[in-house]
Amino acid sequence: MSGVETDGGALARARLAPAETQWWRGAVIYQIYPRSFRDSNGDGVGDLQGVIDGLDYVARLGVDGVWLSPFFTSPMRDFGYDVADYCGVDPVFGTLDDFDRLVDKAHGLGLKLIIDQVYSHSSDRHPWFVESRRDRTNPKADWYVWADPKEDGAPPSNWQSVFGGGAWTWDSRRRQYYLHNFLAEQPDLNLHNPQVQDALLDVARFWLDRGVDGFRLDAINFVMHDPALRDNPPAPRTGRARTRPFDYQRHVYNQSHPDIPRFLERMRALTDAYDGVFTVAEVGGPEPLREMRSFTEGGRRLNSAYNFTFLYADKLTAALTKASLSDWRGTEGEGWPSWAFTNHDSPRAVTRWAGERDGARAAKLYAMLLLCLRGNAFVYQGEELGLPQADLPFETLQDPEAIANWPHTLGRDGARTPMPWRAGAPCGGFTTGRPWLPFDPRHADFAVDRQERDETSTLNFVRTMISLRKNVTALRAGDIAFIEAPPPLLAFTRIAGGETMLCVFNLEDEAQEWRPPEADRYRRLVDVGLDGAKTAQRPPSLLPPLSGYAALRQG
Repeated sequence: MSGVETDGGALARARLAPAETQWWRGAVIYQIYPRSFRDSNGDGVGDLQGVIDGLDYVARLGVDGVWLSPFFTSPMRDFGYDVADYCGVDPVFGTLDDFDRLVDKAHGLGLKLIIDQVYSHSSDRHPWFVESRRDRTNPKADWYVWADPKEDGAPPSNWQSVFGGGAWTWDSRRRQYYLHNFLAEQPDLNLHNPQVQDALLDVARFWLDRGVDGFRLDAINFVMHDPALRDNPPAPRTGRARTRPFDYQRHVYNQSHPDIPRFLERMRALTDAYDGVFTVAEVGGPEPLREMRSFTEGGRRLNSAYNFTFLYADKLTAALTKASLSDWRGTEGEGWPSWAFTNHDSPRAVTRWAGERDGARAAKLYAMLLLCLRGNAFVYQGEELGLPQADLPFETLQDPEAIANWPHTLGRDGARTPMPWRAGAPCGGFTTGRPWLPFDPRHADFAVDRQERDETSTLNFVRTMISLRKNVTALRAGDIAFIEAPPPLLAFTRIAGGETMLCVFNLEDEAQEWRPPEADRYRRLVDVGLDGAKTAQRPPSLLPPLSGYAALRQG
């Protein structure tokens, strides 16, 4: 059971968050994967008109903005992350006019709109690459990463691709190898070349002039390589199974070049010429903290960054959360973190973390934790419904990474299946045609229409949590301080001005008995899993498995 105070009580007395010039600080941003969000024309693929049609639902969640995954012209080898025209809309999604209407609809609903920018690589069908591969003397010959073979014809270095196999592909026209950190159809751009940087900044300017409010920079730590092409050293064994050659190396030379922040400073100078633009970096790798700080520090680079610590974690624990959050203390010059538990690149959190446990209860608890953390919160479509990972047979898979690593990983397709809108409709109301990925019949029970009618649903709980976060300054923008609590409990406070929000979680399977210091001074506003305990009370002393609460103290 979950409870929320509804009588106005302490929440009504909480100091409302002031209007901030930095709208994004503490914001909740809803990620839309357009292929799977809503299909308006029955071809089985979600589109921009479908996004427009669904924006009223997104606005009712109470979020601050939308992150829209790629909709650009693309051969779709990596479903839009292989861009063939950075300033075009792929016909499967619609037109530029549709995009302009989407911007207007979002802004009319009070939503900010953030879009992806993929600067690490393009599609091999992009006109830039078509020209670059023609010969070694054309104007764009140095716009991509080309290198001669070794004397024996082998690739220039031992670098490996994220999606499996070597990161170099031979091109007979130039009689050279080109670099691709992902698919061979995704050649790496050469951002050491100032002309390439200028062209990408022109792309950003194109979308800013169309009214977008920010960018998520995909795989930004891959945008520059070591020009000397030195071999990567082997990675130490961690005890975890390694399914890709990529996992056997430390990626010190094919990514994370020290000149990347200089390009980000150019990016920031551009975005600062517009009002209230938000930039957030995706930073992958086993030790992302140094880069996250480097990419966001000093107020001259990006606004925020997020990593895969939670996205790839097999288990959610107090220790993991404390370790991740403790690195962001709010010291002068430090950037602002963002957090995501689920997105289009990771299996859904409720499946990874809850397993066979109560999925609905776990989904509420995870949402509550995400929305209590210091930083921005990204909510992936369907996460607010508590959707589990879809179960897909091999022959229906579309994702090249999932196909290459079958059956050793859950893959990404299971988190990209169609959004369930109506429980009784074919394909959950996502499309009238055949969906590009199968609709998991289990997801009908999680449909939007069913949950909207249920006051105790995950959807309505998430709406309440977003409202709480938006209206209580301490929760949206306050500092965080961890409290010593008996393992495995997680306890911390969020503090701003005269308010303190106490947040306590039992993420494990055993009940825990503990009451924090000065508990009687707090008034509980929201809880999960307290088994019928009356809401709007003092913090309890017994926390059942998969339970938690947030309580407010004023003064």
